[in-house]
Amino acid sequence: MSIKGQHVVPNGSKWSVRRTGATRASGTFATRQEAISKAKDLARAQRTELYIHGADGRIRERDSYSGEAMQRKD
Repeated sequence: MSIKGQHVVPNGSKWSVRRTGATRASGTFATRQEAISKAKDLARAQRTELYIHGADGRIRERDSYSGEAMQRKD
């Protein structure tokens, strides 16, 4: 079972935000930082995980915006 979340993934020379298990991107951005910003907003709103992939496609960073994790951050 995979944990639901938002993934920032390389897409050619651009970066995309994709929900876990989705075939289509929620959005495609010119820079990695723009994609991260959008993915953080979505992860916070949905109280899910955020996975930031490197240019090679491997997960480089992870953050949690689940209800329990958000209480610890406040």
